[in-house]
Amino acid sequence: MTIIFQILGITIGLGFLIFIHELGHFTAAKMCKVRILTFAFGFGPDLIKYIHKGTKYCIKAIPFGGFVAMAGENPEEATGGDGEYLSLKWYKKIWISFAGPFLNYVLAVFMFTLVFNIWGAVKTPMDSSIGAVIKNHPAAIAGLMPGDKIKSIDGVNINTWNDLNDNLKDKADKQISFVIERENHSFELSMTATKNPITGVATIGISPVKTKVGFFKSIHIGIETSIVQTIMPVVYLTGKIKSLEKPDISGPIGIIQIIANTTKSGMQDYLKLIAVISIALGLFNLFPIPMVDGGMILLFLVEGIIRKQISPKVVQVYNTIGLVIIIGILIFATYSDILRLGIGKLFAK
Repeated sequence: MTIIFQILGITIGLGFLIFIHELGHFTAAKMCKVRILTFAFGFGPDLIKYIHKGTKYCIKAIPFGGFVAMAGENPEEATGGDGEYLSLKWYKKIWISFAGPFLNYVLAVFMFTLVFNIWGAVKTPMDSSIGAVIKNHPAAIAGLMPGDKIKSIDGVNINTWNDLNDNLKDKADKQISFVIERENHSFELSMTATKNPITGVATIGISPVKTKVGFFKSIHIGIETSIVQTIMPVVYLTGKIKSLEKPDISGPIGIIQIIANTTKSGMQDYLKLIAVISIALGLFNLFPIPMVDGGMILLFLVEGIIRKQISPKVVQVYNTIGLVIIIGILIFATYSDILRLGIGKLFAK
């Protein structure tokens, strides 16, 4: 049953996130009166299809993501007629490109709000008390329990959660020595921290004490959390670029593994993970990379500045460059996943 739940968790999670993203593009395109040729959930051959007012709505065999096919979005086929995507004013094309990531952020805020309203929000204590221990994570495997206090990490005294985060964040994949206080007794234990694939910082699977919050407070915390989850990856990547270091990012294999593991931890952790991945998806699509939404937004901003529609040939070359970049990122991320899973050691031998 565990494997079945993991497969369902992966399929529903990834499929839903990309579908929501494409739903944003679809809705914005409809608002701009663009002719939609196809709105699909999934890929591959059609399982179910319905044609309404010239638009094919379909569910496909491979339930991962989906796509929106708009009239005139292919530079080679665009005629410049009404209802075509590339014929729109520059600001309307920006809105259509932005709507996908925007809906990912809306979903993330909704998910966080739901989690905080039902299960409570973290109340950061003045000391280093543990409020919860996540199943199957290093802390749980090592034997930490709610109510324990972390007194030191590798010989450094820990008094607050800020101390804990500061001394833990750079220790991913390293063996760490802890001094723990439990019911006025102290003892030592060690564990290897794992790396949060989204933020890049070390984690052992613990959280501070939680408290119940109302609905409107949950929305406020959900927005704050979404902002933090946006800033942290940007700061991490910026730091790596400045120091000319290789960033540790997760590709499809890593994300699938993370979702599969989180399905064992319960609905709360699963929903929070889906929210975090939704932000990551939205954020990546806002990066100024040709072909993705951020790259198209940049292209159409230039179009607005020069007050002249960019030729289809330029758009085609621009998209080709973006495709090469995206394939490169995908190969790098997948290679990192393989190394992280230890498969790379087999090739090294």
